[in-house]
Amino acid sequence: MNTETLRRIVVKVGTSSLTHPTGSLHLRNMDKLVRTISDLKNEGYQIILVTSGAIGVGMSKLGMKTRPEDLRLKQAAAAVGQCELMHIYDKFFLDYGTVCGQILFTHDDIDSVSRRESLVNTLEAMLEVGAIPVINENDAVGVEEILFGDNDSLSAEVAVLARADLLVLFSDIDGLYDKDPHKNPDAKIIPRVTEVTDALYSLAGGAGTKLGTGGMTTKLHAAEIAMKQTIPMVITNGTRFEALYDIVDGVISGTLFERA
Repeated sequence: MNTETLRRIVVKVGTSSLTHPTGSLHLRNMDKLVRTISDLKNEGYQIILVTSGAIGVGMSKLGMKTRPEDLRLKQAAAAVGQCELMHIYDKFFLDYGTVCGQILFTHDDIDSVSRRESLVNTLEAMLEVGAIPVINENDAVGVEEILFGDNDSLSAEVAVLARADLLVLFSDIDGLYDKDPHKNPDAKIIPRVTEVTDALYSLAGGAGTKLGTGGMTTKLHAAEIAMKQTIPMVITNGTRFEALYDIVDGVISGTLFERA
């Protein structure tokens, strides 16, 4: 990864990094995330934030104890939770002197030539005027990420649309392991991957936390999307947002996906 030309970074944060197990927002974590992004922006980097968490937050606000099975209820929770999520992001970013703006879209918008062009123009304009784009799937109308991905694939597509120099996925796991770390205490992180193979997919487990849907499989798919466009991707632990400082300096704690 060439840190000398690194300027535009897409940061994706999963539900488990943004919420407590109760579903309520983890304000300390969110503050660290926003402070780090704002500081790197002040340093000259362009940051695009792809955030999950709307359904988990909405569940908490609506008193739902478990993730609903009914798609309609998931979408209702997303609509309620998205308001709270953006309210907190806006407050924290303003505390650090940074302006943010919300962009909601679906994979259908990316597949449409005219809407994709509009998305690219909006992203470029926001970055041009110094605003942080905060992106989520429009879960109130879209279903793909609700069912399959906790925004992992979406973040890779955003990185491609934005012609990003780097994609960073903050996860509830330190990186890609050579075996399941929950079952094998001797499991070791694979520090660098140059090709996503069937063998790597066989290492991937199922879905993540009860509030999120993302597992390692969706992260490998995101890596494939990014690497096809020569965009390096890092998976690292979502409890250490300060690791972004090291990552932009080329010090990776986690797994770096980069074509040889």
